[in-house]
Amino acid sequence: MEHPPQTSQTSLQRRKWSTKEDVVLISAWLNTSKDAIVSTDQKAGAFWKRIVDYVNASPLLSGAVPREWSQCKQRWGRINEQVCKFVGCYEAAVREQASGQNENDVMKAAHDIFFKFTLEHCWRELRFDQKWKSLGVPKEGPKEKSKEAAEVVAEEEGAEVRPPGVKACKAAKRKRQGYDEIHSMIAVKKEIQQQKVLEHLLAKDPTHLSAKEITLMDKLISEMI
Repeated sequence: MEHPPQTSQTSLQRRKWSTKEDVVLISAWLNTSKDAIVSTDQKAGAFWKRIVDYVNASPLLSGAVPREWSQCKQRWGRINEQVCKFVGCYEAAVREQASGQNENDVMKAAHDIFFKFTLEHCWRELRFDQKWKSLGVPKEGPKEKSKEAAEVVAEEEGAEVRPPGVKACKAAKRKRQGYDEIHSMIAVKKEIQQQKVLEHLLAKDPTHLSAKEITLMDKLISEMI
């Protein structure tokens, strides 16, 4: 694999990324990956050389210490991973959105699920891009049904159904893993909330508990046993 020459130093590798640098890096990745001539299918070294050149040439980062391709690649990996997870958390929050709640309420709920997410500025840059929009939880609808129907017709007519490529399979696997992590996070959050409610009820004088509170307490206890 071809790699651009490295001149990195430990001090540079540890330098924190600013919000402005993240935004420029995202712009560089999106523009380079969508270039009809220079895409992610090319050699990794040339691809990241284009990105680091874009980042270091940006007028938004005028006067900043230049980044190296390895730093950009590592940072992008973290941004992509964290944003993909938050997309799932945001979708989960949208599904649980109650009547009267607004965007701020949904965002708060999403952060409650992924409470260590610190790259909201990156998510806002990527949220409307097709790659990250497609990570949302699929909903049944005409498109999905028509696609399934087309596949059935193709099979019945003896047409060759093209198997998914290696990249598609890997992407699907990453999505499933991401959703599994999100479901685990939601489950942990729910358990913590239930424990807090139960502790609150147990701390009250039993003679002052309403019938509804007693029923709820019995239910929570039975679920935890």
